[in-house]
Amino acid sequence: MIARLSGTLEDKAKDEVVVDVAGVGYRVFCSAQTFSRLPALHEPVSLRVRMVVREDALDLYGFVEPSEESMFLLLTSVPNIGPKLAMGILSGIETDELCTALRQGDAARLTCLQGIGKKTAERLILELRDKVAALPSKHTSTRVLSTDVVSALVNLGYKENKARAAVLLAVEHVGEEAGLEALLKEALRHCGR
Repeated sequence: MIARLSGTLEDKAKDEVVVDVAGVGYRVFCSAQTFSRLPALHEPVSLRVRMVVREDALDLYGFVEPSEESMFLLLTSVPNIGPKLAMGILSGIETDELCTALRQGDAARLTCLQGIGKKTAERLILELRDKVAALPSKHTSTRVLSTDVVSALVNLGYKENKARAAVLLAVEHVGEEAGLEALLKEALRHCGR
């Protein structure tokens, strides 16, 4: 079984990359999270890899962050959640934010993800709520705080996409250690632009 690929990034597409390892090109499917963290073409790259064997294919799924790989394994352990859907979920939400949504039972947030309906969201929460506590995470408190600010902005009438963009800008300006009030004030300032 292949667990890691280290080589040269030869090609990038929407949801897959090709990693050249000693002259052999491996096609690796990846989420938007991983894709955004990849180096430029023809640069060295190292990916954690999970191999999924199907009747007609051997597919490789790659991850930069161990927490994303762990979440992929948890998602695919849920009945009717295959690797493609799991990667779609991970493309639509950061790992820490997904953990928060699962822990809090936030089915509304999960149904915003492509391919996730109400029943699937409820099944994910039921199956994974207790399991996500064991996942490695980084900046969990900042992610939770950011999610709270996005929620507050949406409740104030702002569109979710605009709220998320404003919160990202706010975190850049006031820093990750800022409290809820400071982050909300800065995000409101960016929403007004």
